[in-house]
Amino acid sequence: MDRDTLVDIKGLSKLFPTGKGIFGKTGLFVHAVREVNLTIRRGESVGLVGESGCGKTTTGKLLARLLDPTSGSIEFYEGDSAVDIATLKGVPLKNFRRRVQMIFQDPYESLNPRFKVYGTVAEGLIVQNVVPPKEIEGRVKEFLEVVGLAPASTFMSRYPHELSGGQRQRVAIARALAVEPVFVVADEPTSMLDVSIRAGMMRLMLNLSERMGVTYLYITHDLAVARHMCDRIAVMYGGKVVEIGKTEEILRHPRHPYTKALVSAVPVPDPRVRRDPADIKGRVTKPINPPPRCVFYERCPIATKLCEERDHPPLENKGDGQYAACYLV
Repeated sequence: MDRDTLVDIKGLSKLFPTGKGIFGKTGLFVHAVREVNLTIRRGESVGLVGESGCGKTTTGKLLARLLDPTSGSIEFYEGDSAVDIATLKGVPLKNFRRRVQMIFQDPYESLNPRFKVYGTVAEGLIVQNVVPPKEIEGRVKEFLEVVGLAPASTFMSRYPHELSGGQRQRVAIARALAVEPVFVVADEPTSMLDVSIRAGMMRLMLNLSERMGVTYLYITHDLAVARHMCDRIAVMYGGKVVEIGKTEEILRHPRHPYTKALVSAVPVPDPRVRRDPADIKGRVTKPINPPPRCVFYERCPIATKLCEERDHPPLENKGDGQYAACYLV
């Protein structure tokens, strides 16, 4: 394994039962995440993109161990040693949570309305024993000012309902970073914010990444945001990663038919430029007990009998370090 590897995901899957039968068992499962393989290196920002319901957030929660995986491994490297966080329990799991944090999409729901800003940021410091009790207040002030809530003393005694959406998200970022994580799962952290403050929030996260050496998994459906924030992009559809590569290569020369459809749907800020509509058909594939064939088969414009008869294709190098899961490209 490359010494720069921080997270190595192999065969990661998550199934949710859809209900119980007469005898308390069910054979129907929602295949939210299906055998995902992905490597994330230290200091880089990897974008996980795709439409709503494709499994992005579930994948992020699995990496933060907010959900237990059904199968697969998540190797987390520190130094020369690695631990499979998919199997952690008890104290080892608690210790791991300091190293990996998650920033949620909705700043109106992710903060406890009964906690003041000080309590929100301080809670992780207390639970994880990051600093001595006498230093907690200073630490909270420091990170509130790092994320642009200055002077910190005017914010620490406020409740979430007294803050704007942007201020709430900054509190959420301060809460995540105050325990000094090495890996942060950011689940569409700007999608609920006004357009006028999104750029500032993205600059803040990039600056914090450079300043603190944080590695990001940046979950988004917005390719423009991914282009600004991410070094590499992993495209997800139906719980599967169907293409991985450097951000600019993916956006300029998409290989997988689904990635091509995503890129073609991005608006162009020039009324003289007209794009053909995405050449895909049908509706989103049902995730309940899907067949083993290519996950994009029902909507793919280039699918053949081969795609129907064989299992979902593996990710293969299609050139320039760009990997796509397709037999025909």
